[in-house]
Amino acid sequence: MSNHQDHINFIWQIADLLRGPYRPPQYERVMLPMTILRRFDCVLTDTKQAVLAKHEKMKEKFDGEALDTMLNKVAGQKFHNHSPLSFEKMKGAPESIAKDLVSYIRGFSTNVQRIFDYFEFEKEIELMNESNILYLVVSRFSTVDLHPDRPDGTGVSNIEMGQIFENLIRRFNELANETAGDHFTPREVIKLMVSLLFINDDDLLSKPGTVRKMLDPTCGTGGMLAESQAYLRSHHMEAQLFAYGQDYNKRAFATAASDMLIKEVSHNGTGENIRFGDSLIDDKFEEETFDYLIANPPFGVDWKKQQSEITRQHEKLGFAGRFGAGLPRVNDGALLFLLHMISKFEKVDEKKQKYGTRLAIVFSGSPMFTGGAGSGESNIRRWIIENDWLEAIVAMPEQMFYNTGIGTYVWILTNRKEKKRKGLIQLVDARDYYISMHRNLGDKRRKIGEGEEGEPDQIGDIVRLYGKFEENKNSKTFRNTEFGYTRVTIERPLRLCYQMTIDDKARYLDAFPHLLKDIQAIDKELGRELYMDWNEVDKQIRKILKKNESGWKANEYKLFREVFTKRNPEAKEVLKAKNLFDPDPELRDYENIPLEDDIEKYFKHEVLSHFPDAWMDRAKEKVGYELNFNRYFYNYQPQSDLKKIDSELKEVEFLIMDLLKNVVK
Repeated sequence: MSNHQDHINFIWQIADLLRGPYRPPQYERVMLPMTILRRFDCVLTDTKQAVLAKHEKMKEKFDGEALDTMLNKVAGQKFHNHSPLSFEKMKGAPESIAKDLVSYIRGFSTNVQRIFDYFEFEKEIELMNESNILYLVVSRFSTVDLHPDRPDGTGVSNIEMGQIFENLIRRFNELANETAGDHFTPREVIKLMVSLLFINDDDLLSKPGTVRKMLDPTCGTGGMLAESQAYLRSHHMEAQLFAYGQDYNKRAFATAASDMLIKEVSHNGTGENIRFGDSLIDDKFEEETFDYLIANPPFGVDWKKQQSEITRQHEKLGFAGRFGAGLPRVNDGALLFLLHMISKFEKVDEKKQKYGTRLAIVFSGSPMFTGGAGSGESNIRRWIIENDWLEAIVAMPEQMFYNTGIGTYVWILTNRKEKKRKGLIQLVDARDYYISMHRNLGDKRRKIGEGEEGEPDQIGDIVRLYGKFEENKNSKTFRNTEFGYTRVTIERPLRLCYQMTIDDKARYLDAFPHLLKDIQAIDKELGRELYMDWNEVDKQIRKILKKNESGWKANEYKLFREVFTKRNPEAKEVLKAKNLFDPDPELRDYENIPLEDDIEKYFKHEVLSHFPDAWMDRAKEKVGYELNFNRYFYNYQPQSDLKKIDSELKEVEFLIMDLLKNVVK
């Protein structure tokens, strides 16, 4: 067993101490913060006394960030602890363990203290102390050797520590699968996304000294960023990937921020690479661009709380802001995260060695086709496709995620498409690339094989399918325009017949009794006959009103037509003006005409051949885009023969009768 696996199992055993006061899904509230504390304690051991001496000397002269910077430099890390306490010392004072542990945490630099504030760990300290398990937990953790590399080859390296922490995060998130989908993506899904992101960049990343930046605006516990860095470690040791993330879930943010500090990420600069806040309304990376973007935004979550601010940005800033392309309906804000990510695209400039951006995001099916032409969703899709940023969509197997069994899709976008992909979109159907799990985890019943422990390398198969860019049953390529259409309004003329009846006459006069004289005149002049041409009737009525010197209001004449006329397909068309008919709203229809089709020809062949009196209202045209995956990968399953179905039903009937006989006996 590997060294880091031994540590994982040992730490996992400590979690048994929490049984009782905590349920298994709640173990992470204690185990993750305690693992972090123990690692920091071990990392800072060698410089502890020097930090204490420097703190004693400088604490009266400096404070805040200035003091932190000095002490971090002495510690040789991005953090320090100036408390005289340590795990060993706390273990020696069981009666004051709660007070000492809080004091020890408050001795850390501001960045670490903030992480533990978001963990809300002092609440857990109080609960464990009241349950008489705090001392046991601290004592057991003091025996976990998480010291960094030693000259004799022992110790836990940064890479191993990262593996330990990632494994614990995954295990605890799997236990808490009822909410894990908000901030946790299955490892194999992340591996696939990362592989697709880097698929064309192997040559670039193999160059010594290559530095790239990645952002996950919904980073959760940081799994996507961690997996991306692991990919580069295993494929391109000479390349560096600076990972940045943002999340509004307190515990998830604290976990991700801790993960980055545990790995001693050295590229934070003057700020922190994991930042707390809502990416949609509190962008912590404003004006920054990135080489890679990756995310799994929450599925089907509304954005009512952010609506006023996002709408303000959309209306005031337009395309100068993040949401100029459009706003989706308020019950699903997934596309807003995509717009936010696109705003982080780096412009391509080969001379300045800026190679643009690649983006991978997980969506449900909704963002592909929800919303007709002119809707916010369609306008967003149109903007993306017409800018030629959408490279591909990969359909994933169902039942892949912990809190939902719905089908999911990975979108790949970039502003630096390969020449062969320009103007094209690839659809990859990977819905059958899965293996069933031995044990279900919430709604997760399937996984994509990673090629480990006898599993098929399905991730590799999908990546190769993607990379070959060939036409086959699982991969199809389309021109951008094939996903667009023009929504045309089809009108047909209003046809009205006229007839005055006693009941209709009474009904109208109930509304306008002062028009009795005019109604009587019309009744006398036109009688009770059925007229099939409203245009002629209208002329006669207006003559009668003119003769009576009556000036009806618009609403009075409107109600007259509504009461005394009826639609009749045999009647003459109602003229609105010369050679222009009044459209019938009840017969109004719409045609979605593919962008690549000639609208006039389509109308002639598909509409006029059925309805010769129809016309198009071209002023109401709207262009829309949708990506209906099933349309392109639909496999017709012929229905069973009726005789076969009848035979099977009879067999079932006989079986039921036999069962009933046994019950009666």
